[in-house]
Amino acid sequence: MANVSSDEHVKNGGARRILLAGPRSFCAGVERAIEIVERVLESRGAPVYVRKEIVHNVSVVDDLARRGAIFVEELDEVPDGATVVFSAHGVSPAVREEAARRGLDVIDGTCPLVAKVHAKARRFAARGDTVVLVGHAGHEEVEGTLGEAPDSMVLVSTVDDVRELSPADPRQVSYLTQTTLAVDETAEVIDALRERFPLLHEPASEDICYATTNRQNALNAIVAEADLVLVVGSANSSNSVRLVELSRRQGTPAELIDRARDIRPEWLEGVRTIGLTAGASAPPELVTEVATALAEFGPVSVEEHEITRETMHFELPPAVGGNTEQPTDGNPN
Repeated sequence: MANVSSDEHVKNGGARRILLAGPRSFCAGVERAIEIVERVLESRGAPVYVRKEIVHNVSVVDDLARRGAIFVEELDEVPDGATVVFSAHGVSPAVREEAARRGLDVIDGTCPLVAKVHAKARRFAARGDTVVLVGHAGHEEVEGTLGEAPDSMVLVSTVDDVRELSPADPRQVSYLTQTTLAVDETAEVIDALRERFPLLHEPASEDICYATTNRQNALNAIVAEADLVLVVGSANSSNSVRLVELSRRQGTPAELIDRARDIRPEWLEGVRTIGLTAGASAPPELVTEVATALAEFGPVSVEEHEITRETMHFELPPAVGGNTEQPTDGNPN
């Protein structure tokens, strides 16, 4: 990254402020998924196959690949009988059936909160509902969830999509959501579902995960003070992209960066206060790297703004030394 002299505004007004939003970076599901791959590599040696990216972060995937993980798009790239880890985003029953048919040694890295959404999808479909899934087409989590009850589920992303729905029985409609959506935008879609279907069956607890909600709330706490928001995360990370969109909706420019080297000097022109956060799949050390790199553009002061402390922990699967897990619905805060 180029080293440039301080902007005129910094010379006149002192250090730029960096407002660190907290919580940020790894959530419990991401930590669990990464540790699964690490333990399999340690105990069984390379190569270990992983279907899709274990989590949506370039740095994490590159690091595990250097250590012997082989990331594949589909199971036909995995040799018969080999060990394969399913990513944190979950898979459909069809993928599990293919793995069993081919004798693959499966270790499931699915986030327990995603697994709970899958269980709800099966339960709602079994009672005869049309199950509306609020989410983004093409995302791996969405594909896995839709696969749980493909004949009973329909995907919507916007209020306009809700208007186009035509369920077989409007009295038998329920909904679920992708776990990494924007809380405010999802609420609008759910409100539209309630208006369209007065007898809408709702899940007992919301599906947007605690980590996604906490990171959005933490950014909300600082965004009004910031002239620019930097979100550390990869472009295919849904929760990271939602943070960028949240900032922009509130009128504060925001940029998504994988690492400090992605910072462009022109972004900082006229900027006195920078909000800094990270998606739930971004390593925390990358946030430190960015804060350090910003000092190359002139003096900075760093302020921590933590709105809550996360204590959620998920057990590892027995195949890598964990106990049988019993995830709960509770928010950890």
